[in-house]
Amino acid sequence: MEWLSPLVGLYAAAGAVPLLLLLYFLKLKRREAIVSSTLLWKRAVQDLQVNAPFQRLRRNLLLLLQLLALTAVLIALAGPVLAWRRGPGQRYVVLLDRSASMNATDVKPSRLDVAKREAKVFIESMRSGSAVSLGDGADHAMVIAFDEHAKVMCNFTSDKRQLAAALDAIEPSDGSSRLGEAVTVARAFAQSPGVEGNLRSAETPARLVLFSDGRIGDLDTVVIESDELVFHRIGESQDNVAITAMNARRSYEQLEEVEVFASLANYGAEPVTQDVQLAIGGNVHSVRSVTVPGCQAQAGDVPFKAGQVAVSFSLTHGEGGVLEVRQLGADALSRDDAAWSILEPPKRLSVLLVTKGNPVLESALHACPLARLDPCTPAGFDALDPAAFAAQQRYDVVVLDNHVPARLLQCRYLVFGPPPSGIDVNSPRELDSQMIVDWRSQHPVLQYVNLTNLFALKSHKLELPRDAEVLAEFNESPALALVRRQGSTYLLVGFDILQSNWPFEPSFVLFCYNAVSFLGAQVGSAGRHELTVGEPIAIENLPAETTLTLTRPEDTKVELTPDPSGTVRFAATQRVGVYAVAAPDQLRRLYAVNLLDAEESRIEPQDEIKFSGVAIAAQEQLLQRANVPLWPLLVLAALALVCLEWLAYNLRVRM
Repeated sequence: MEWLSPLVGLYAAAGAVPLLLLLYFLKLKRREAIVSSTLLWKRAVQDLQVNAPFQRLRRNLLLLLQLLALTAVLIALAGPVLAWRRGPGQRYVVLLDRSASMNATDVKPSRLDVAKREAKVFIESMRSGSAVSLGDGADHAMVIAFDEHAKVMCNFTSDKRQLAAALDAIEPSDGSSRLGEAVTVARAFAQSPGVEGNLRSAETPARLVLFSDGRIGDLDTVVIESDELVFHRIGESQDNVAITAMNARRSYEQLEEVEVFASLANYGAEPVTQDVQLAIGGNVHSVRSVTVPGCQAQAGDVPFKAGQVAVSFSLTHGEGGVLEVRQLGADALSRDDAAWSILEPPKRLSVLLVTKGNPVLESALHACPLARLDPCTPAGFDALDPAAFAAQQRYDVVVLDNHVPARLLQCRYLVFGPPPSGIDVNSPRELDSQMIVDWRSQHPVLQYVNLTNLFALKSHKLELPRDAEVLAEFNESPALALVRRQGSTYLLVGFDILQSNWPFEPSFVLFCYNAVSFLGAQVGSAGRHELTVGEPIAIENLPAETTLTLTRPEDTKVELTPDPSGTVRFAATQRVGVYAVAAPDQLRRLYAVNLLDAEESRIEPQDEIKFSGVAIAAQEQLLQRANVPLWPLLVLAALALVCLEWLAYNLRVRM
């Protein structure tokens, strides 16, 4: 038995019980009247004797019933709780999954809401730290919400109201589910600062209580002991149809022609026929009906294979806009029913090639879909007027072939050979016989570019500033690097291509195409427009006094200001949809955040989760309250006693 508020009950008893007894000691004030005989007034005489002041109380059923009812009310005020669990206090870490799959509505209102409800039941079942608990210690708990990253909602406490408020503050996310960081954070907080002489914690280890559907991507990298974690499974159904891939691109020959490709996956057992809709700018362009086969169980390393089907659309659109592909069928998870792509207005880039003569480089650039490619001698480039060059904006990209300009014009540069002066890049000497040892294959400049066999007979040693991005490395120096200075972007290639075997590799033309496209996209510092959940929106080369307004998919707005380097980064992209960034006197910039995560779209709850060498089964029964509050029963008992007292009083009056 625990008492949540024993002092309240004691203070109330000290005031209420004496007052009730005093009412029976007081003499009632009566009106005198002359009667012919007292034979029929014996009860009145007895009543006078009973109500005589300071006379010994006689046995009175009404007083007994009133005392019992008052006692029941006073005990209820003390907050008695019947605790089924006994013993010393324990520590728990509540791990609550808030990833995309927890938005599923196969359990109402959603898996996340059900997980919160069960977590609250668990917290209510903890032993309380009351003033009177018959020797039992109080349990402590902390709350951690996690998706791809962990967030501490509440540190260790025995305050159940604080823990419940922390659970209510958990917001849903569309990110993937990763448990490793949450377990690391939980163990760091659970480690006791006080240690014994044997350097072991004086407190018992905290137990992890996981509320999730089990769709966790990094279980094989997490080390958990068999008795360290308790898994409460959330969810019932596996049926879901998701858009797992989307791509939109313009034709190289006809820029107004747009091709849209999407992939649908069915994670249910039965085939599903769905309508797939393509809309641009909120207007429906076309609708296709497709049949997605059911999932298949198979042997081998991949025991599960979702049913998949591809769908494509073609349209003619000479402007920019937001493309949306949406499957119109109703299922448990709505967050993966749509995907978006930002369609840029058709534009062919204009490139200025500064060279003394390089047919190899000129041929590679001619292979790119450019509006114009103008060759220029180094002397002619140095003679350009900077003000006129900036005002005319004739060129999107300038390619420097073994030329160090006398002065730099504000633009985007692809530099082959020695780096320009004035961008904090030094080249103290030349290097001989360099091979590529590493490169960033996921960067847009090097996407699908294979540098395995690239060899440079002569190259420049590049000493880069700290904020430079190294894209590829030689044995002794960076080979490719990205530097941003004073509103200009420089893509540095630290060697003469004619002193290498690169022109003979297919990757050279692809590199030129990627490089020119990437630098052309830097006009206005718009950056990438299609992002994954949690990937930050980055806008660069902004004036320091600029104020941007970002509108989230749910129509809430955030004010953003650039840092001293002119860069704005917004990382709170946990929800899918279209984000709009607007600046005064500038065009709106749109960014599409898509889920496109096959693991999160597979919402089948797991009966068992397998960690690194340990399998933990889900609890078979739902959580039930282990601490039963007794005040409702006591209030009912007090009400019953009051009714009984009223009945006894009326019977006595009639008699």
